[in-house]
Amino acid sequence: MTLESMTADLIHVFLLSIGAFLFAMFLTPIYTFFAYRYKFWKQQRSTSTDGKKLEVFTKLHAAKFRRNIPTMAGIIGVFSIAAITLLFNLDRAETYLPLAALVGGGIVGLIDDIINVRGLGGGVGGLRSGMKFTMITLIGVVLGWFFYTKLGIDSFHVPFVGEVAIGWLIVPLFTFAVVATGNAVNISDGLDGLAGGLLAISFSTFGVIALLQGNSMMAGFCFTVVGALLSYLWFNIHPARFFMGDVGSFAFGVALGVVAMLTDTLLLLPVIGLVFVLEAGSSLIQILSKKIFKKKIFISAPMHHHLEAIGWPETKVTMRFWVIGCVVAFTGFVLAIAGGHIA
Repeated sequence: MTLESMTADLIHVFLLSIGAFLFAMFLTPIYTFFAYRYKFWKQQRSTSTDGKKLEVFTKLHAAKFRRNIPTMAGIIGVFSIAAITLLFNLDRAETYLPLAALVGGGIVGLIDDIINVRGLGGGVGGLRSGMKFTMITLIGVVLGWFFYTKLGIDSFHVPFVGEVAIGWLIVPLFTFAVVATGNAVNISDGLDGLAGGLLAISFSTFGVIALLQGNSMMAGFCFTVVGALLSYLWFNIHPARFFMGDVGSFAFGVALGVVAMLTDTLLLLPVIGLVFVLEAGSSLIQILSKKIFKKKIFISAPMHHHLEAIGWPETKVTMRFWVIGCVVAFTGFVLAIAGGHIA
């Protein structure tokens, strides 16, 4: 890659990111007008996945939910990213799949949010977890089929080893990456600025990796997402003016899993997104412990709520998780270089 081509790619990526940021900032007052007029208030969950009362969570966030904070702000990001990508950065090999993942995940999340806002979830705050899992899995299967049959990819890279061909099994692996990442990001979206900041860090890292791989359109998509996320964070950092909702967390989470597959860095995803892994893992451990041993490991799950319960202020949890996110993202980037992901 010559200096001239690298410069052209950087300018392309920069303009896409700035464009998404400005477009999202432009759309925000429009969303805010309708959100407050039609009362898109986030309804607090009252029961967990096992049907038990969420006493600790309710106590920790009672004051926040008395403020009537709108949700579904993630629709701003989905719309701005989709518009910028369709107009200026559309490519069959590099951006079809992440764009489809973003929109597909966003639709599932939007249905969930509408049920939540209208108070139709029966205390669980939206769609039942089994229904969301099924819908995201179907999206993963369809995208995985395109990945295998249309892009002709049937292998994944193992750091320091090389490519491992697994044939059609790449489809269930792709599906697993999409479902796991989408749910992990959704679980992590519980504090002002937490998920947005971690997502911006992760997409920035994958964007740089894609750029060094010569996948400029993919890099452009990643930084388009970063631009939209920075606009969201302007209003979401504590005290949040609005929440991204499931329309945002599922859209960004599913797209992140797809980006990891397309950059052939699947095994680095748990490193770069380690905080997401820990958040989802803490929830899984809590559920299994309650079912098997009839006792809780954490005061409240996921982990960010446990830290709040032991006395950490919300802003401290968020910013320290951001710091951890930066450290593990850089670690993943170094492993991408050392492990042969970047030629």
